[in-house]
Amino acid sequence: MRSFLPAVAEQLFRDIQTTHQETSQIPDDLLIALQFVFGQCALQALDLVDQHSVTCLSSPSGRKAFQVIGGSGRLYTCFASCHYCPCPAFAYTVLRRNEGLLCKHILAVYLCQAVGATRQESVSDQQMSALLSGTAAP
Repeated sequence: MRSFLPAVAEQLFRDIQTTHQETSQIPDDLLIALQFVFGQCALQALDLVDQHSVTCLSSPSGRKAFQVIGGSGRLYTCFASCHYCPCPAFAYTVLRRNEGLLCKHILAVYLCQAVGATRQESVSDQQMSALLSGTAAP
């Protein structure tokens, strides 16, 4: 998971991944750490993980994007590679106010990757191009 997150967040994801691989669970101490680092959106992101709301779209050219079904049912196309989500919370809390590292959608993407809960879907290069350019229909 190469990203632009602080080292403590990256280490937390690695610890979650390692522990989940060994025990198929996320222990309380790591859940508390998740809450400490990411605040209120941690619980919301875990809920999205439990609902299997994250799908990884991959194309033959190797590009990846993630689609997350938010709590309201709206579909967000997120890009973990550049740490971006088009949701209003990301724009306001992360970009404008600099009060959080990421929104619940991106956090759900990282958590799904850590615990292997990401649904996989293949798309054509043309479909991926449309997603990347914002011209794809949701």
